[in-house]
Amino acid sequence: MNFLQKITSAHLKKKDDTFYSSLKNILHYNPKKIHYYKKAFTHSSIKKTNEKGYPQNYERLEYLGDAILGAIIANYLFLKMPQADEGTLTQMRSKIVSREHLNELGKDLNLLNLVESNFSHQNFGENIYGNLFEALIGAIHLDKGYIFCEKFIYKNVIEPYVDIERLQGKITSYKSVLIEWSQKTKKKIRFNNYEDTGNDTLKHFSVKMYLNEELISKGRATSKKKAEEIASKRAYYKLKNEIEH
Repeated sequence: MNFLQKITSAHLKKKDDTFYSSLKNILHYNPKKIHYYKKAFTHSSIKKTNEKGYPQNYERLEYLGDAILGAIIANYLFLKMPQADEGTLTQMRSKIVSREHLNELGKDLNLLNLVESNFSHQNFGENIYGNLFEALIGAIHLDKGYIFCEKFIYKNVIEPYVDIERLQGKITSYKSVLIEWSQKTKKKIRFNNYEDTGNDTLKHFSVKMYLNEELISKGRATSKKKAEEIASKRAYYKLKNEIEH
């Protein structure tokens, strides 16, 4: 091994040691199959592939983690709310695993600090935090199994964040609330969407929300749906007294 190879090898080892240490601080256990966790924090911009040419990034683990998380939360609610019907249980699960909530969990665990990417962190959309959290769940499941994964979710999601009474009154879609209110009160709501990338690397969309052709609020995000929800939330709090009475 020449000098350059020794330097490169030492750098990679230090990088791996740092990743392992940071991961252990999040998980509070020793991960065994570390390659799953590395994949969970590899962004598609790296364009990494395996020997068969398959993409190696967090997207497939995100899919798996989403399913595992949903199943564990569904089981918890089924046992915790014996009086609830199917519709109520589905609604409650949606609130717990909402994109907004998963993004908060990802932020609390500082998951973005572990990501390997060709993008600057400033260019990621808000949903990167929730995506990484789901990918991490997928990696834990493959490394330690379902039961261990369930314990991790109880400790990091259910015990600190799930309050059944509070969640029963939580709004999951401000746009839906506004549309329902407008239909009852015979008011007209209109969203005007347009692309508004500006100086950002990622494509952004802006939306203006009108009530009876009067501009009520604005929103901006990396998707039309998210921009509309931001504008709807701002409109909701602006019109809250009218909506709730």
